[in-house]
Amino acid sequence: MKLAIKWDSIKIDEAGHVAGHSAGDTLVRRILRNFPNSILIGGTARRGEGFTVAPLEMLDPNDVAVINMDVIDSSRLWQKMYDAGAEKPRIMNFMWWSPSDMQTVEGIASMALSCTLFPTFANSERTASEVREICHKWTVKPLHEQMQLGWVNLGFRLAHVQPRQETEIPIVLYPSIYLSARKRPEIFLEAVQWVHRKIPIKVEMRLHETHLVSEAAMKFSQRDWIWVGPLTATRQSYWKALARTTAFLATTSEESYGIAYVEALGAGVIGIFPDLPWAHALVPEDYPFFYKTMDEAKNMLWQAVVNPKESRAKLDACAGGDIQKWIGEHHSDDAFDDALISAVTDWLGDIPHA
Repeated sequence: MKLAIKWDSIKIDEAGHVAGHSAGDTLVRRILRNFPNSILIGGTARRGEGFTVAPLEMLDPNDVAVINMDVIDSSRLWQKMYDAGAEKPRIMNFMWWSPSDMQTVEGIASMALSCTLFPTFANSERTASEVREICHKWTVKPLHEQMQLGWVNLGFRLAHVQPRQETEIPIVLYPSIYLSARKRPEIFLEAVQWVHRKIPIKVEMRLHETHLVSEAAMKFSQRDWIWVGPLTATRQSYWKALARTTAFLATTSEESYGIAYVEALGAGVIGIFPDLPWAHALVPEDYPFFYKTMDEAKNMLWQAVVNPKESRAKLDACAGGDIQKWIGEHHSDDAFDDALISAVTDWLGDIPHA
C-alpha cells in the first residue's frame, strides 16, 4: 500500500521540491518526511525529491491510500476511486484550516458530510472541536455518531531556531502572509503607526504572491519604514529573519492553529495577541500580552520594542522560567509525527513510514 497526498494548491519547483511557506506547504513537507516516497496527486507525472507526482487516473486504486487536504472533495475522490475499481477506497481527511473559513451553506454541508463519512485528522484541538460541533449540527445522527476524529498540534522543530541577533532599530513583524479581512491588517497598521511616532521601528511584511500586489499591500509599502516583500526563499532564511525580529502583533480574528505565531515565539520574538480563544490555545495560561482594545495593543507593542529584555522576562516568568522551552515542549513536531503515523496506520493501514 502506497500513500498519496491530495492538495490541489500544491506547487513543485523546478528542482523537484515542494515550494512555498504557507501552512499547507509546510504540512505536505511534514507528511513527506514521515512517509518518504509518497505520491502527490497532481497533473503531469514526474519525479520529485523523495516523492512522485501523478494524476489520480494513473494510480492503482486498490494499492493507494489518500490523505486529502481538500477536505470537501473527499466524496468525489471516493467516487472516482470506486469507479476505477477500488473495493474500498482508503481516504482520510486532513483538516488543516479553520472550519469557520467555510461560509456558504453548500460548503459547510459538504465539509460536515465529508468529516462524518471519512476519518478526519485535525491540526489542533480547537479545529477538532469545531469540526465535531459542525458535524453534529449539519449531519444526521447515524452519520455523526460513527465519526472518527483525531488531532494534534502541528508544532515545529526547536532545532531550527537560530541565535538571537538584536538590531539597533527594533523590527516588528506582520505575522501573516495574507491581508484578507479576517487578518484585520488595519489594526496592525494603526498600532505600528502610533508606535513609530514615538520611537523608530522597522516593520517587515512577507506576503503571499497573491496579496503582494494588492491595493492593501501598496498602502503599507508607501511608508519608508515598512518593508513589504515576498516570502523568504528558504526555510533557513526564514529562521534567520525571525532571529533578528523584536516583536509581532497578531490581529487576526480566527486561526485554526497558528504555526507562524508558534515558530516566532519559539525563535524568541515577543508576541502580542488579541484576547481571543485561538490565541490563548497557543501560550501559557498567564501569558501577559493579550489586548482587548486598540490602546492596549499599542501600549503592549510600544513596551515590547522599548524594553524587549523586560518583556521577554515576563514571558519567561509565565512559562515557568523559559518561554522558548515551553513552546518547544507544547508544540513539538515529534508529537505531530507520532500522532500522524498512528492515525494513518489506524485508518488507512500499514503504510511504510520513516
